[in-house]
Amino acid sequence: MPTLSRREFLAATATAATITGLGVAPLAAAESKSASQMKLGLVTYLWGKDMKLPELISSCEEAGLGGVEVRTQHAHGVEPSLNAAERKDVRRRFADSSVELVGYGSNAEYHSNDPKKLQQNIELTKKYVQLMHDCGGSGVKVKPNAFVKGVPHEETIEQIGKSLNEVAAYGQKYGQEIRVEVHGRGTSELPVMEAIFEVADHPNVGVCWNSNDVDLKGKGLEHNFNLVKDRLASTTHVREFNVGEYPYDELFQLMKKANYSGWILLECRTNPKDKVAAMREQRRLFEEMTK
Repeated sequence: MPTLSRREFLAATATAATITGLGVAPLAAAESKSASQMKLGLVTYLWGKDMKLPELISSCEEAGLGGVEVRTQHAHGVEPSLNAAERKDVRRRFADSSVELVGYGSNAEYHSNDPKKLQQNIELTKKYVQLMHDCGGSGVKVKPNAFVKGVPHEETIEQIGKSLNEVAAYGQKYGQEIRVEVHGRGTSELPVMEAIFEVADHPNVGVCWNSNDVDLKGKGLEHNFNLVKDRLASTTHVREFNVGEYPYDELFQLMKKANYSGWILLECRTNPKDKVAAMREQRRLFEEMTK
């Protein structure tokens, strides 16, 4: 008889409790899902950057967060240098928990006008794709990072878009979505992202909304959201909901209207002493805004 992983067991338990009406199953991180179908998780920057993998997973479980995007160069050590056995161990740890490995937060970028650097970033992205495939993730976050001085913006946009098509085609072979973070000097403006995605037309690449203040520029949030809403990836980055003045209520209403069902990932900037308590507080705020 096959053995259920812990995640499968928790899902089965929750379903049984609902059907029989005997009560609600204990809080499982994978159940942190609003009526809108958006799910809350964590980017390891900054709240998880110093956590080893077991602590990272258990902290998300305790806080009721359903998934995590692990980031390169953080203490959990999920890197392309892992051998086959180590990758299998990462996969097992997530499978035996209620937390999903959502994907990888890389620093791969495609704006450099140095052909050698550009190719290095493309090849690095492919290594991350292989890593997530082996570890049980579903995608890799990349980013445009800047315009290059002396190079026409249109040329850089074209280069980024074509590079994204290449890594997206590669990622598709491994079941890994390419998620382009709205990021960088000049490249974080939504009209620029729209232009990049006019070139990056492969179906396996999408926009990772990044909740930047620049989202509010020009004609405002709704206009800028509509520029890319049809190309949204399955991950969105947010900061603390109770810090700053970003209009998360409005963003989530726009996402509901667009039937967005992806991951809302906390990419927090503060440094609370009790990270798990802080995650719980963010989950409470998220559930209030999205119910």
